[in-house]
Amino acid sequence: MTNNSSSSEPQANEFSLQHARQLDSNDPMQRFRERFHIPNIGGREAIYMTGNSLGLQPKSAQKAIQTELDDWAKWGVEGHFHAHNPWVDYHERFALGLAHITGGKPHEVVAMNALTVNLHLLLVSFYQPSGKRTKIVCEAKAFPSDQYALESQIRFHGGNPETDLIEIQPRPGTHFIEESDIEAVLEESGEEIALVLMGGVHYFSGQLLDMERITRAAHEAGAYCGFDLAHAAGNVVLQLHDWKVDFACWCSYKYLNSGPGAVAGAFIHEQHTQREDLPRFEGWWGHDAQRRFLMEPKFESMGTAEAWQMSNAPVLNMAVHAVALDLFLEAGLPALRERGDRLTAYLERAIHDVAKQNEVRLEVITPSSPERRGSQLSVVAHGYGKALFDQLTEQGVVADWREPNAIRMAPVPLYNSFEDIARFHAIFLEATAL
Repeated sequence: MTNNSSSSEPQANEFSLQHARQLDSNDPMQRFRERFHIPNIGGREAIYMTGNSLGLQPKSAQKAIQTELDDWAKWGVEGHFHAHNPWVDYHERFALGLAHITGGKPHEVVAMNALTVNLHLLLVSFYQPSGKRTKIVCEAKAFPSDQYALESQIRFHGGNPETDLIEIQPRPGTHFIEESDIEAVLEESGEEIALVLMGGVHYFSGQLLDMERITRAAHEAGAYCGFDLAHAAGNVVLQLHDWKVDFACWCSYKYLNSGPGAVAGAFIHEQHTQREDLPRFEGWWGHDAQRRFLMEPKFESMGTAEAWQMSNAPVLNMAVHAVALDLFLEAGLPALRERGDRLTAYLERAIHDVAKQNEVRLEVITPSSPERRGSQLSVVAHGYGKALFDQLTEQGVVADWREPNAIRMAPVPLYNSFEDIARFHAIFLEATAL
């Protein structure tokens, strides 16, 4: 087992295929790799390190979808009640898995819609500017979809994004946001802040924020606190209920491996799920399930996170999500995170070794501490630009380029291996040789 410390010097032959394969053979979590389809490039398995953009397909996905297609063919509309997994309450299949992923309670989570749709629906409830309290705090260079959503919500309420959106910048010369800087803004302008909405893991730098600390500071300032967990769900260990996070939303096609455009999810803390004073857009599937088919005109809330669910389940979309979450329940997120820490540290040492051998400047802009990151490293190869990324791609490395100058790599513990990283080390060493 390799040392987690990114500052440790690489040992002789640490990045040999023999050593990497030995690490894999001694790792009980390696068996999950066989449960996924690995893309093939140039006649061999790709070095797939872009699970932070689209996770790989579970081999059980095809059967899961075929089961629903077969039930549709066999039952037609009666599949709502007689399918192998009855469609009328299909969304309930996800409660335990999503609770495990988020650290929420089963009645605090729901699978529905898409990420930005859910963000807007949650902002309906948790962004209610009034009097002086009109501002939203977010991170600088938030994922563009979040930026668009927040600015449009501010404009919808008659505000001005230029004055009502406070963006927390990394300190000069750094790539990271300090929680103390968020706290300082909340202490200074708390009476004007209605909401804190941050990315739990920053999509560009890979920084994991201290969500418990931020939530506590927001509440002390009298503001709600929510998180976009697109790059955190299935990647890092979360305890949303215990941290008293008001709400959160996420997608499922990245670390959760549920397919392109797969159903997203939402968390609403139980202190809010039965509130009658909280505004909410409502629909049929948020109505009391016991009375739903009485077709009553008055909405009666489910009293859980399901109350934010407006429409019935998109079953074919959800089928893969169900089997993907089963893999997380089987593996256990803490065990996956432990393996992810080792894989990420090994990748970081490989990058530093390449920089040392070739005397090039490879800047890892992701925090080096395992407590401050998940399974992502963002690297700036100074003096190379996108041509280096293209060269890696040609050699079978599936990573991710983000403007203006970062290569993002995600060593996902469910299916990546130490051998992947050793192979990457050899390719990267050759690509950066002068």
